[in-house]
Amino acid sequence: MRTLGFALASAAALGGCATAPPQMANPAAEQRLQQLLAGKAAGPARSCLPAYRSSDMTIIDDNTVVFRDGRNRLWRSEMRAGCSRLGSGFYTLVTRTFGGQGPCGGDIAELVDLSSGITTGSCVWGDFVPYTRPGA
Repeated sequence: MRTLGFALASAAALGGCATAPPQMANPAAEQRLQQLLAGKAAGPARSCLPAYRSSDMTIIDDNTVVFRDGRNRLWRSEMRAGCSRLGSGFYTLVTRTFGGQGPCGGDIAELVDLSSGITTGSCVWGDFVPYTRPGA
């Protein structure tokens, strides 16, 4: 019985982690994200990012990546379980895409050291939430 109680408590704790976006530990990253999203409203999440250019990607922190889509829309993705060291500024993401669309939630991105080009780990994309300026 004690094992069942522990299992239920663990499942509840894990379920809570899966549904809430991670809190940013870095106030500067939080401020940068809020500046990007200012005046934009969130829409329903999509599993895949429409076609994009890599120059449109902004890394906010180890968990959050934003893609610019024109002047009035951004796409925000929270990495599943975070992406250690991504927010340091010394690494970038490399994602293999197929069929003309961007990455999809669950796709694996390689974490690559910018100075050496060496792959140092991998990360998993979350869903993509559009933020659009009202009336645009």
